[in-house]
This record gives sequence, C-alpha cells and structure tokens, in this order.
Amino acid sequence: MKRITFVAAVLGAQLLLARVAPAQGTTYISNLGQTPVGSGAVGNDSWIAQQFTTGTNSTGYALNSVQLLMDPALGSPNGFSASIYSCPRNGAPGIELGSLDGTDPAAGGIFSYDASGLVLSPGTSYAIVLTATTPIAQGAYEWSANDSFGRITVAPGDPWTIPDAFYSSADGSSWTAHGRGNIFQFAIDGAAVPEPGFSSLLALGGLWLLWHRRASARY
Repeated sequence: MKRITFVAAVLGAQLLLARVAPAQGTTYISNLGQTPVGSGAVGNDSWIAQQFTTGTNSTGYALNSVQLLMDPALGSPNGFSASIYSCPRNGAPGIELGSLDGTDPAAGGIFSYDASGLVLSPGTSYAIVLTATTPIAQGAYEWSANDSFGRITVAPGDPWTIPDAFYSSADGSSWTAHGRGNIFQFAIDGAAVPEPGFSSLLALGGLWLLWHRRASARY
C-alpha cells in the first residue's frame, strides 16, 4: 500500500508540473509593424473593440499577453482598461472574459498587457476592448490604427485573422459596427495548449488507482 501511495504521489507531481510548466510564447498575429494612419479616442463614453479570430489548434490557446500601439493621450484621461471579450455570431462584443494587466499608456508607444489563465478556443472570434474611467471631454487615450489592407503577421500554418471591421460604444453595452475602415494596432502572444501527454495520462491512472485502493479499504 505504501509503495502504491508513493508511486501515485510521484505521478501526481508529474501531472502538476506538466500543468504549470510555462509554455513557449508565439506571436500569432500582429499589425504593429504597419504605418499608422490615425487613432481612436478611448474613454468611458468612447469604448473601442477590435475583433480577431483564433487559429485551428484543436485544444485552444493559452493567452500570454496582448501588445497595443498607443498614440500619446490627449488631455488628462484616467483609469485605462483593456479586456478580452467573447464575440457572438453577430460580431459585437458579448461577455467580458478577463482583464489585461499593464501600465497606463498615456505617454504613447507599444505597451504589453498580461493575461492571467485565459484560454482561447480554436476558430473563435474574440475582441480586445479598451475603455477608461474618464470621459473624452476630460481627455482621451488614443489607440493607433493602420490601413485595413495593411499586411498582417500571422504565425506560419496557423491562420489567425483580423476582420476588416471594429466596434464602438458609448457605454460598453450597445455597440455600433464600423466596416471597411482602419484596424487598430495590436499583437497577440500565446501558446498552443498541448494534447495530454503519456506521462499525464499515466499520472491520472496512478491517482485513480490510489483512490480505488483507499475506497476499497473502507469496506
């Protein structure tokens, strides 16, 4: 019994390490290298949502970070916020799935925002949504945009896409679509979620065996 317990514990540790081991990051899609042609004002009365669609990895993608190209802010905005939203079939942002953590981008430049435990499904549309706690009459953060027909960098063999449209809202609830316009500039870094490995399956089997032996000993 002690030997089985030891083996199961070792295998369980292997499974835990497999789950928490950091994955190598990949830039799946980016238009940061394109020449900006304008920007969009961001405030609590001027939300902006830029869609993207994930690739084909069957087990999905662990989102590491999102990079945003921002122009210098106008006025004195505060409370910048970046989040990932679901996008139902009609394309407009739906439910907030998770916030992105980073610094205030008022100075302008490329800013990186970290995701925490967010996994994206394959072949699914999402949106990067920006807002702030202050109205644009006080000041606005400026999200840089490039020509919608500019070249997009995509990871080889994994066709992520950016629709030729974006959405805006005055309150984060009711959204207006803007087609055939500019695409707001961003990049997404993540990692493909791996298929369950042999060692992980073996660890699960060992844990099940331990549970089964203990349950049998009670009767």
